[in-house]
Amino acid sequence: MSGQIVLWIEILLLCLVVLVPAGYAAWPHSVEASARRRTRTQREPALALHRAQLLELERDRAGGLIAPSEHAGARLELERRLLRAAALPDEPATSTPRARPGRGGVFALAAIPVVALGLYLLGGQPGLPAQPLAVRLAQADARSQEDAALIDTLRQGLAKLDPASPEARQGFILLGQAEASRGNWGAAAAAWRVALAHGFDSTIAVQTAEAQARADGRVSPASAALFRRALDTAPADVPWRQLAEQRLAQSEHQ
Repeated sequence: MSGQIVLWIEILLLCLVVLVPAGYAAWPHSVEASARRRTRTQREPALALHRAQLLELERDRAGGLIAPSEHAGARLELERRLLRAAALPDEPATSTPRARPGRGGVFALAAIPVVALGLYLLGGQPGLPAQPLAVRLAQADARSQEDAALIDTLRQGLAKLDPASPEARQGFILLGQAEASRGNWGAAAAAWRVALAHGFDSTIAVQTAEAQARADGRVSPASAALFRRALDTAPADVPWRQLAEQRLAQSEHQ
């Protein structure tokens, strides 16, 4: 029970770390403080604009983009504008206050952990004890042994069938899929190769070539030939076409 209490305290602290800064940003501060941050005089932007235009004009003259006579006239006009801007009254400019989320946004942020907790309590199981790592590893090992036993049983059954029969071919396809799911790429390629020997299928051919390439760590000439044959016999819209083309390109640059 004490471990669960510590866990809920940690979750609460994490929520506070995330939501408190966002809530402070959303809280409507005083109108006076907001107005002071937004206040700019009418004169400031005009002066800044004309000074920037003067700098740009000088860069154009230095780069030869404007004739000396045109430069003199343009500079004179900008200096007149600067004088007029400097004479503007030093009063706050009219600006539209930026919308703030207000207290409604703060309350919405505060409701997030409450709603999340409610959803967890509806579908979660807080009283379920934690599963130790050793138990999980033991269960994974048991499942792996069961898979190995099933694959051995499948191999024994295939050994009793005629390899040319449709049942055996389908069994070798399933065997290749089972070995590929365990990452045994060499065994998967060998099983699929038996299935291909008794009936060519472009998809199985690509799976065989890909499994062999993963087992070898490269695209061998035999795998490249299998990729190429699959591309030649498959429709244009097969989903693995790009993969096969990439593998062929890799084989040419190895």
